[in-house]
Amino acid sequence: MSEHKATIVWARNGADFGYKTYPRDHAWRFDNGIEIPGSAAPAYLGNPDRVDPEGAFVAALASCHMLTFLALASNRGFVVDSYEDGAVGHLGKNANGKMAVIRVDLHPQITFSGAKLPAQTDLDWLHDKAHKECFIANSVNTEVHVIAA
Repeated sequence: MSEHKATIVWARNGADFGYKTYPRDHAWRFDNGIEIPGSAAPAYLGNPDRVDPEGAFVAALASCHMLTFLALASNRGFVVDSYEDGAVGHLGKNANGKMAVIRVDLHPQITFSGAKLPAQTDLDWLHDKAHKECFIANSVNTEVHVIAA
């Protein structure tokens, strides 16, 4: 099995530590040297020019679904030319009354080429299997809907 590490770095830098005044800006640092500027969502006093955890969660889920879909499509002999997903996460109260990303809607737009093109039944199978095999989807309780065009 593999390990995946991230270091989260935040500092107050002298700012007042009142709820409405402390800075939400922080950094996500990964082992490969990439750093992503993070913050809270703007609705929670965050910086709109940075990635918030909820958006990153939606992106991670959509990315995992796509990567799994591509692997499955390739193994089935389908050629994918492009894949774009305008994924949407919905924040609300879960069954325990706690705020959570309660649903993620994936909206994949996929272009295929080649002699073997998928039928609707193939696409349905690919999305269903991709969801069932996606590491991130298997790690969370959030409901995921694939709304394919």
